[in-house]
Amino acid sequence: MIVCIAEKPSVGRDIARVLGATENKGSYIEGNGYQVTWTFGHLCELKEPHEYNSLWKRWALSQLPMIPPRFGIKLKRDEGIERQFETIARLMKEAEYIVNCGDAGQEGELIQRWVIQLTGARRPVKRLWINSLTPEAIAEGFRNLRDQSEYQSLYEAGLCRAIGDWTLGINATRLYTLRYHSQDGKRDGSNILSIGRVQTPTLALIVRRQEEIDCFKPTPYWVLTTLYRDTLFTLVMEEGERGFKTREDASRALASISGQPFTVTGVEKKKGSEAPPRLFDLTSLQVECNKRFDFSADLTLQTIQSLYEKKLTTYPRVDTTFLPDDVYPKCPQILNGLRAYFPLMDRIKGKPLVKSRKVFDTKKVTDHHAIIPTGVRANAMTEEEGKVYDLICRRFIGVFHPDCKFEATTVTGKAGELLFRAGGKHVTDAGWKALWAKEKGSSDEEKVLPLFVKGESGQHTPSVTEKQTTPPKPYTEGTLLRAMETAGKLVDDEELRDALKENGIGRPSTRAAIIETLFSRQYIRKERKSIVPTTKGKELISLIGDDLLKSAELTGIWEKKLRQIERHEYEASQFIEEMKQMVCEVVVHVFADTSNRHVSAQ
Repeated sequence: MIVCIAEKPSVGRDIARVLGATENKGSYIEGNGYQVTWTFGHLCELKEPHEYNSLWKRWALSQLPMIPPRFGIKLKRDEGIERQFETIARLMKEAEYIVNCGDAGQEGELIQRWVIQLTGARRPVKRLWINSLTPEAIAEGFRNLRDQSEYQSLYEAGLCRAIGDWTLGINATRLYTLRYHSQDGKRDGSNILSIGRVQTPTLALIVRRQEEIDCFKPTPYWVLTTLYRDTLFTLVMEEGERGFKTREDASRALASISGQPFTVTGVEKKKGSEAPPRLFDLTSLQVECNKRFDFSADLTLQTIQSLYEKKLTTYPRVDTTFLPDDVYPKCPQILNGLRAYFPLMDRIKGKPLVKSRKVFDTKKVTDHHAIIPTGVRANAMTEEEGKVYDLICRRFIGVFHPDCKFEATTVTGKAGELLFRAGGKHVTDAGWKALWAKEKGSSDEEKVLPLFVKGESGQHTPSVTEKQTTPPKPYTEGTLLRAMETAGKLVDDEELRDALKENGIGRPSTRAAIIETLFSRQYIRKERKSIVPTTKGKELISLIGDDLLKSAELTGIWEKKLRQIERHEYEASQFIEEMKQMVCEVVVHVFADTSNRHVSAQ
């Protein structure tokens, strides 16, 4: 028998149907020469400290750092998991060969490899690697099974991540809890200072943003405008200047043009275009869902995972917005499957689909491509699934539409010696934007100016308005995800953001869980859409003097090394040694602190 192991029962059933295995044995399905079984996500985990050394069971500063000479794995303590593992182990030991059908990513590779290792099975292992769970994709994947050795570096990267998180998390959490928490006694969730390789730099981003807001002192400035033919013109200032720095200067400028005619000195029109937005990766989908629907990152991840398991969308845990070139011939068939969206396709119907390098670029795709619909007919969906699916379908249809074309108009005019400017925009061809309803107040709204002629002149109504500089905005989940993706750098340009992804903190698949952890640890809270740190979160970051623990850029460098391990560009053993060295430095740094600082009991 060929034994296939999937990551979830539902995925196992999908695979069994394609393989012709129909006999349900409870914990596996058999037939046609196959036995298809499954895990429930993580069945295994790294051993706890006391399982390496009995002295490590007690929380004591004298036992730090705790670094096992060799890391080991164990089965999670759960009756259902233990029963399922017994079945898996029995099947694998009798198998002709094993097919690892875990999710096609770093975490999926780690989950299944640990289970296979723990069974002790010594059978050949092949790897199923697919981008969607449609019957066609599964069948094609089984026709092209790969040897598991091809994914050794992916496993090593996942293992390094797990060991690194264990080494830093266990040691730093005990270290800071014992040294800085004001409450003694039993160690439970309420009085533990949780420190993590990704969660702590993320918390530091939020705390620093709040400090910038709290320390911000608004500066007043005065803006001179004038109303001419129902159009508001604004005084042209020197570059970098918002307005006048004093009321007196603004008043003098106002007085200098009062009673003077306003004369149009120039009318400039430029044609412009805006390309369709890129396809979604997981982070951009989470950002968009947070902005449009106020979905949390975790809710979006759960929803897109559900759509993937319903075969409606492709693999979700991706960090690329591109498709490989070999997907292009399949796109007409995918579009034909989106029957509910046919009214949006009139512009592209019957024409060859546009093949843009901003969409199709095999070099920009590693293991998985951007999230797109599969073209499978959509049946019952939850409200959340419907909203996310709609975004993905419209974004996919949009990339085959022409650019949005517009005409930008700039009108300049003078009153006295002062120069004023007004701008307008008129869309001449909506292109891909026709797929989206205009939202009031959005930047897409047209601002059509009256027809002005150079040299015309007339009366106007000048005025001075006092304004103030504004503080930075608190993070929302969407903007925090972007900050994690770029290690805290504020970047709007998509190409530059792509370059910074290498150094982002966390992975697309883990960032939602990190944010949820910060909420559960009571380090952050929500105020409407904004994320703000709690007193506990602010105090924790204030007493961490070591940048190794809280620097987003340093954490981004470690993330880059993990990606380099995947690409055979960096040795896993070197990463582990560096993590061990880092933990030792953190312990020494805290031991040297002679202050009496503490985090308040919460």
